[in-house]
Parts: sequence; structure tokens; C-alpha cells
Amino acid sequence: MDLQDKVQLLRVVAHPTRLKIIERLAAEGEPLCVSDLEPDLGVPQPNVSQHLAVLRKAGVVDFYVDGRLRCYFLKDPRVARLLALLDEAVEEEPVPPTCCSAKG
Repeated sequence: MDLQDKVQLLRVVAHPTRLKIIERLAAEGEPLCVSDLEPDLGVPQPNVSQHLAVLRKAGVVDFYVDGRLRCYFLKDPRVARLLALLDEAVEEEPVPPTCCSAKG
């Protein structure tokens, strides 16, 4: 993944609704349809579908068709790991550098 791809991926996931979608799909660990996602997101169904389309275009999610439903799942597991990393607590205070005016 080159720098431009990383920038694009971060832009795609840096939206509150899309973050919620990704977190929900990661937590469930199984495909969900729009009607499963809609109540938790607080946005109308067409808006959920638009966000899922953005995530799909970026390769973050994909879907399969089950009758009339599209069931979405995480296609790129790195995204879930990235969000999990952001949720980790930082246990230690960073050590300031000793080479410049940042000394305590």
C-alpha cells in the first residue's frame, strides 16, 4: 500500500457514520444488512447505503446478496485492527527528547 492509498483509506474511514459501520461489522464478526445497521446509526436507510457504497468502493467492505438483501462484511481486516489499536489505552507517559528545548 503506497502513501496515496493510505491517505485515501484514512479519508474514507474518517467519518463518524462509516466508523460506526466498521466497528459494528467488526464487533458482530458476521455479515449485516442495511436494516441491521440502520437503528444503531441514527441515519436514514439511503444514507447508510451511501456510506456502505463509499466503503465498498475503497475495498473496506463487500457484500453478498441474500434474496433481496445485501449482506455486508469487512473485506479488509486491517481496518478493524487499526480501529482496535486506536481503542487501546496508553499506559506510559511518553519520554520527552533530550536533544532540544523540550527538556523538562
